[in-house]
Amino acid sequence: MRHKKNKRLPLLLGLLLSVIWCCGSNSFDGFSHIQIKEAHVQGVPRTNSIVASINGHTLSVVFLDNLGQVNIEVEAVGAGEAQFQSTPTPDGVDFYITYTGSYIVTFTLSNGDVYYGEFEVTD
Repeated sequence: MRHKKNKRLPLLLGLLLSVIWCCGSNSFDGFSHIQIKEAHVQGVPRTNSIVASINGHTLSVVFLDNLGQVNIEVEAVGAGEAQFQSTPTPDGVDFYITYTGSYIVTFTLSNGDVYYGEFEVTD
């Protein structure tokens, strides 16, 4: 029995280290998580209700709760180009980002609360 336990520990450590290595970069299968921050919030913060990620040139947004109608703006930093969309929640939406560069995605809820996330399109 002792011989089996000695084999399990290195296997378990190897598995644990591979998970830490893969997920430590905040990226999994090409998707990079975008941290959502509060810009102007008067009520209960809802940052955990908005999940955004970038994979190549595709920005994916998922709303985990019913936040009402949400206006979404994706703007290239310093370029003045922007995409707008309004969507009901809970729902999800994808944006195709044509050019590489730095971007800000802004979420304005129907109650006036504003959230944002910053991301890069690199390839």
